[in-house]
Amino acid sequence: MTVLHVLLIGAGTMGNVHGEAFATMENAVLAGIVDKNLDKAKNLAGKLQTKAFQTFEEAIKTLNKVDVVSICLPTPFHKPFLKKAADQGLDVICEKPLARNLDDAREMIEYCKKKDVKLFVGHVVRFFPEYVRAKKIIEEGTIGNTAVVRTFRGGGFPFGSDDWYADYEKSGGLVLDMIIHDFDFLRWCFGEVERVYAKSIKDGNLKRIDYSLVTLRFRNGVIAHVEGSWAHQTFTTRFEFAGQSGIIEHDSSKSVPVVFEGRKKSASGGGVAVPESPLKNNPYFVELDHFIHCIETGNDPVVTAEDAYKAMEIALSALQSIETGREVVINENQKEEAQIR
Repeated sequence: MTVLHVLLIGAGTMGNVHGEAFATMENAVLAGIVDKNLDKAKNLAGKLQTKAFQTFEEAIKTLNKVDVVSICLPTPFHKPFLKKAADQGLDVICEKPLARNLDDAREMIEYCKKKDVKLFVGHVVRFFPEYVRAKKIIEEGTIGNTAVVRTFRGGGFPFGSDDWYADYEKSGGLVLDMIIHDFDFLRWCFGEVERVYAKSIKDGNLKRIDYSLVTLRFRNGVIAHVEGSWAHQTFTTRFEFAGQSGIIEHDSSKSVPVVFEGRKKSASGGGVAVPESPLKNNPYFVELDHFIHCIETGNDPVVTAEDAYKAMEIALSALQSIETGREVVINENQKEEAQIR
């Protein structure tokens, strides 16, 4: 069995999630943790029995072996660290969204191809069992042809290092950072999106509250209403798929995946809601273990970098619709229509 050595970049909320997963895998070793806040890196490294570093360069110089870099940083830092990793010939696992705009995302994908390294993007909803089950039921035709979909994903406004989520030029708000999960999942189920229309209250007088409702029309005729909120106390997800013969429903507040959500800003910059699972291996572990297996075998992942790009295209189209008040038609030949800087 091949054992891959992983260097984790970022010791925040998702860094903790990735670190704990890699630390317990049979076919991976958490070689080290990098964070500009060395105390954060040391705290997590101490818990996971690995080494802490303040810079990527120091880690690469010090460690005997690194095969994979896992990037768990705020979105604006994804591209520079991806390039650093690719320059070292290291495969890359990057948290979503891949970038803040489509040009950067395309550059990152092509850069990894040029350097002949693999790129995986963390769209973890494809690994949540309730979503996987819903897709299977849809594919089996149990509810007939799906006509209308409703999804909800919401919780409190997240805190991150330097409060970067509140800077929409960096984060893209909940549309790009959170409900992009639902865009990816729905595209996985129904194919390409043709039209996007969205409304949001993020520009009102309310502080640290974000709410958006996005309507998607797929090329196959399915209409989806995707609702996102950073105005709730407790993180929950819901979905409803209505077809000719029945309805599929799920509400996380009424079932067992539970959620960890930090309610107060901490010195470590925590406070981002992270869905959890009662399963022995939670969906984040399953996702990352899948990526490691793909590196070992050369198999294609369940979610590709191109899938991550297309999810961004939908999210950025929604942001454009919010700004213009108009419907956006996604045209693959004119990607600038779907791009917000």
